[in-house]
Amino acid sequence: MSDRLEAILAEGVPGVCPAAVALIAVDGAVVASAAAGELVRYSDADFTLAGDRPPARRDSIFDLASISKLFTTAAILSLAEDGLLDLDEPVATWLPGRDARITLRRLLTHTAGLQPIRRIDLELPDASPGTRMAAMIDTPVTAPVGGPYLYTDVGMIMAGRVAEVAGGAPLDALVAARVTGVLGLADTGYRPAELHRVAATEWKPERPGPGCVRGEVHDETSYALGGVAGHAGVFGTADDVLALGESLRLGGAAPGGRPLLRRESVAEMLRDQGAEGAPFRHGLGVRIGDPGIVGPLAGAFGHSGFTGTSLVVSPPHGLTVVLLTNAVHPVRGRDGLRALRHAVAAEALRLAG
Repeated sequence: MSDRLEAILAEGVPGVCPAAVALIAVDGAVVASAAAGELVRYSDADFTLAGDRPPARRDSIFDLASISKLFTTAAILSLAEDGLLDLDEPVATWLPGRDARITLRRLLTHTAGLQPIRRIDLELPDASPGTRMAAMIDTPVTAPVGGPYLYTDVGMIMAGRVAEVAGGAPLDALVAARVTGVLGLADTGYRPAELHRVAATEWKPERPGPGCVRGEVHDETSYALGGVAGHAGVFGTADDVLALGESLRLGGAAPGGRPLLRRESVAEMLRDQGAEGAPFRHGLGVRIGDPGIVGPLAGAFGHSGFTGTSLVVSPPHGLTVVLLTNAVHPVRGRDGLRALRHAVAAEALRLAG
């Protein structure tokens, strides 16, 4: 435990987020950890206190939101290593009829010219997840292909679908076999089973069940697609997210000798791919120097999630920093999350010396 890290989280809980877990590792060893708040604090959008408010713990499970994109990317690079797909081949190879200018590299760098979001649940309210996925894949190009950068969940959903076709298995199975299984991440995956360990997210009266969403993906599009999609849907613990970050920091190393990815694949993932127009540099599925999460760790790579999650890795400092929160509980749009992320990053830099 870390008194300073605990104090940082205490400043944000419950005003910024009802629950938070943070880990800081230096050269692979956890040097600070803290958990604060309650996994379920509210029962509705009016901030009515819930009757049962279990405390957040280090092993609590959070909706990782867009950190899911890193798991999708790792699975895709694993498939590429096996020769089952190519980052620069048109996705029409696997998804016939798609615009020939769209490649996986462009999808993973958000330069394929696809719109940011598509509320397929509202467009097709009575359709099955399979029908909705088919419609998502048919989303036309509406912006310049090749750049500038345009953040798009639609593109990552398409990338996930390419992985399924090329890999001959559902995305959740591919991620389990090629990412979480390799790293030994027992608490990470889609549609978590241990509800009592999961942090609640937003009050969504349109969803079945009482209270705020808990144990189901927060993202509306992923939910409409059955809870498994390339852009969102993965749940996990801080230790598991840390393990993914450490593997990338070490060039793909993993427990047991079997690497997550080849060193050259990780190097390509973390290389600036030249996407113009973003407030940061972009690798494959990963952001480099994102000012929203890195704080004083300039040049660090990682990703954030809409629910209030973030992973930051700074190889020059030997640092991997994880902050998992449920800042959308019971409503989205709270202030202070960026400052909380920066404070944790600053503490990490202090500990790295």
